[in-house]
Amino acid sequence: MKTLFKSLLVLTMVVSCLFKAGAQTPKQAAKAQAIKNMVNNMSFVFQANYVNPQRGGGKSLDYGYDLVILKDTITAYLPYFGRAYVAPTDPTEGGIKFKTTHFDYKAKTNKKGSWDVVIIPKDRTITDMRDVQSLRLSITSSGYASLNVTSTNRDPISFDGYIEEKRK
Repeated sequence: MKTLFKSLLVLTMVVSCLFKAGAQTPKQAAKAQAIKNMVNNMSFVFQANYVNPQRGGGKSLDYGYDLVILKDTITAYLPYFGRAYVAPTDPTEGGIKFKTTHFDYKAKTNKKGSWDVVIIPKDRTITDMRDVQSLRLSITSSGYASLNVTSTNRDPISFDGYIEEKRK
């Protein structure tokens, strides 16, 4: 009888912990709602703090590398480490740097409550834009994000970081 009681007590505690683990605190719920609003309103900044090149090891980044997403403009200022198949015309202008107003933006929520955002630049007249094929962001409800950049003339590269509200 005692073992049955102990087993039921342990089972109750495990079930209780599982329910609590899935529940959000009010602060977490507010953060998730703020992230949702930023993604849906196309008004946020992805701050990169780690880079994962396809070749070689990952590297921590200093503050200041970002991807700014607004309804009418996308601005990228990100480093690039990897193999480029075409040399840049100006070697001092390395990295992934561009500003465009012509792009497709698609955001969808996945099963876990996070977002998958796909950005496809359409402006092929800007030199830096000819190379970038797509930008894919995976954003969690807590604001952590991963950015994958696919290019025509470079190896793919990914960045880890977080999103935050665009400062005015």
